[in-house]
Amino acid sequence: MREIVQRVKGTRDFYPEEMAFRTWLYGQIRIVSERFGYQEFDAPFLEKLELYAAKSGEELVKEQAFVFTDRGGSEVSLRPELTPSLARMVAQRQKELVYPLRLWSFGPFWRYEQPQKGRTREFFQWNIDLIGAAGHQADAELLSICADFFRQVGLTPQQVRINVNNRRLMDAQLQKIGVSEALKPLVFRMIDRRDKLRVDAWRTYGLEQGLTDKSIDLLVALLDDKTLWKASPELTEIFAILDRMGYADYFEFDPQVIRGLLYYTGTVFEARDAARDGRALLGGGRYENLVGDVGGDPLPGVGFAMGDVMIQVALEKYNLLPDLAVQPARIVVTCFDADSLAESYATAAEIRAAGLNTICYPEAVKLDKQLKYANRIGAKFVVIAGPDEVAAGKITVKDLEARTQTTVERGQLTAFLRSAGA
Repeated sequence: MREIVQRVKGTRDFYPEEMAFRTWLYGQIRIVSERFGYQEFDAPFLEKLELYAAKSGEELVKEQAFVFTDRGGSEVSLRPELTPSLARMVAQRQKELVYPLRLWSFGPFWRYEQPQKGRTREFFQWNIDLIGAAGHQADAELLSICADFFRQVGLTPQQVRINVNNRRLMDAQLQKIGVSEALKPLVFRMIDRRDKLRVDAWRTYGLEQGLTDKSIDLLVALLDDKTLWKASPELTEIFAILDRMGYADYFEFDPQVIRGLLYYTGTVFEARDAARDGRALLGGGRYENLVGDVGGDPLPGVGFAMGDVMIQVALEKYNLLPDLAVQPARIVVTCFDADSLAESYATAAEIRAAGLNTICYPEAVKLDKQLKYANRIGAKFVVIAGPDEVAAGKITVKDLEARTQTTVERGQLTAFLRSAGA
């Protein structure tokens, strides 16, 4: 027996059950995005490596991106994220677009990571961005979209928290405790990794990079100050807006939220399970320079991304996964014998023309086998037309849920199926 070829590590098979969830999630994302007036777009799955090299950070490009040389000799990458592509697209048509520009997308991405619970190498991601608005109100709008989505899928503030910080605030506070401009990138990386390392390992990492024990102690005190947001006019205004919108219960200030990508310049945020289980559900922030970095004129933006893997983990944990119908057809038309196969297909076509999804069993086998098939796929109705029914101008409908059987006039078939709940 030949060995079955396995799928690529870190990818997933989407059988109908998994595909039904992905389609449902896409639908919920569309509802929320369009509720706020955002338009759907997409970008290429392949981009030139240079688009990411200076925009997303060394770790993403060197360690996580799927990079290869194409036949023309150019270095290209499967997209690990969407924001640089969005910035490029805006720069290309910058004078034609209407601002503020509200865009969203849901599609596949690839990162070469170690697969584990909540993390795959191929994943689907919701991206949503507001381009061309510099005010803090724009940040508040994106944050409110996060909260609105959680409400949409049934996740409460007791189950998920959206943690908010501001890079300008942290820049000012780090300067106060004596962190030099040269050391800021290192300190940002330290802050981002604080929960990922043991306390002693985290401190050792800082010492190895040139920080002193005193500066690390000052940094710890800074990160433990939950009232620090009051020193930021931006965050003060944002939290006030969110309160007026009725979303305040979802939010809290967290000075440890920095976000690893280099292009963030202001407000940054992440959403996590309130119990701090697993990875972030979503993350994003404000970026002021990205459109300019890819060749356009400077243009501010704010946005976030949410992967499909962790949100499914959270919904499963809180018993919020929807009960989805995997089989779209609720009607099966049986085939009595080989001579009536064409008639069965014609009957199925008539039912479909009335707007009802229908399967026609494709061969003449025993009726019991066809009924068993209808049961297994979750059909509600089975349509049977034997020689006697055809001769009398009638047709039989079995309701598998109600366990009833009705014979109706042939011309009344679709009307009966509609009235019976097909």
